[in-house]
Amino acid sequence: MKKVISITILVFAFTLTAQAQKKDGKQVEKILAQLTTDLELSADQQAKIKPLLVSQIEDRKAMNEQRKLMQESGEKPSKEARKKMKEDRDAKEADMNKKMSEILSEQQFEKFKAIDAEKKGKQGKKGKKGKKEKNEN
Repeated sequence: MKKVISITILVFAFTLTAQAQKKDGKQVEKILAQLTTDLELSADQQAKIKPLLVSQIEDRKAMNEQRKLMQESGEKPSKEARKKMKEDRDAKEADMNKKMSEILSEQQFEKFKAIDAEKKGKQGKKGKKGKKEKNEN
């Protein structure tokens, strides 16, 4: 009986892992397709950018899971820890931009930076709107 339960749990865990990987793969393909359309990427550029996107998504997922664990435990990061997390995010972003500048032409990279800035502006507005709504309640 224990073996049956163990096997069932393992099958369930593998199924969830496979579904998560499939979801991440779809997300990478969606982002890559959008970048290809916006920046008119060549097949060679797409092949070089895809692993960068996969890595970026994995990093973000790990950071989100770490953040969730902290929230669930009820502990809040110290000021130094928040500063360190921000520095890490900024360093990863700078590294990504450096790698993208090596892959893309100057015009493509300028357009990439403009798209990124626009996306960040939209995220900032969403965050501010959400904070306002929380303060009103």
